[in-house]
Amino acid sequence: MKLGMIGLGRMGSNMAQRLALGGHELCGFDPNPQAYTALKNNGVFLANSLADLIASLPEPRTVWLMVPAGVITESTLAMLSPLLVAGDSIIDGGNSNYKDTVRRAKALAVQGVHYLDCGTSGGVWGLTEGYSLMIGGNATVVERLTPLFETLAPAKDRGWGHVGPSGAGHFTKMIHNGIEYGLMQAYAEGFSILQHKADFTLDLHQIAEIWRHGSVVRSWLLDLTSVALAGNPAMTGIAPRVDDSGEGRWTVAEAIDLEVSAPVITMALLERLRSRDPDSYTDKLLAAMRQQFGGHAVGTP
Repeated sequence: MKLGMIGLGRMGSNMAQRLALGGHELCGFDPNPQAYTALKNNGVFLANSLADLIASLPEPRTVWLMVPAGVITESTLAMLSPLLVAGDSIIDGGNSNYKDTVRRAKALAVQGVHYLDCGTSGGVWGLTEGYSLMIGGNATVVERLTPLFETLAPAKDRGWGHVGPSGAGHFTKMIHNGIEYGLMQAYAEGFSILQHKADFTLDLHQIAEIWRHGSVVRSWLLDLTSVALAGNPAMTGIAPRVDDSGEGRWTVAEAIDLEVSAPVITMALLERLRSRDPDSYTDKLLAAMRQQFGGHAVGTP
């Protein structure tokens, strides 16, 4: 099967390589020429423009988007959609908001273009380990494109699936990422408590390795935590700031809309926001309150 890949950053490049290794013909395009470096000599034809990419594909065309959610996805679709015809398919493998996905699918359906949303998890390990794929959209189109999903997934029969109509794939991935926030926060807090128990001089990497086997808290996240602790147990040189790409916020907003209690995910998101304030006014005011009602001492910067 031949398809086009738009967006050849780290994840897009890795996915392109896995598809090429799986025997699929691939034409890639990225406005940043440096993105082509990793794909040279990997059996991927590199187009000079969107028009060249589309012209290289047989009908019905299949184009996979791996670009950042929001404005960039929107602008890419605005340039791409006039080049497509009825029967063509777009797969959005980024972390788009599912509400945007539903809107885009309806708009593209007017011209007969299919829009699949493919929530994609696997990060930098996907090239070798395979990707977890949560797919929304027309079931017939998903069935026709099954060879692509089977190649990208950890195995043909696991790690991927058609989860529902347009928007369902990105919605599922959004919740997946919200759960990820909570799991990461729990591990981080637990290891922090261990690290602060100075009189035991605990070896955190050793503990992580113990937990990785047989423990009820074993997971791939714990595997990766163990790797991080082995190389840098004191977290030297790492700033105490945690960014987010939006899915946690959307998950919390959806929980509120659906009146579903989600305190762990919500607090994990708030802790990420808290980590970005290097000069916390909140904490200063808390210290000032304690001084006022209890005469407690306040520190100085």
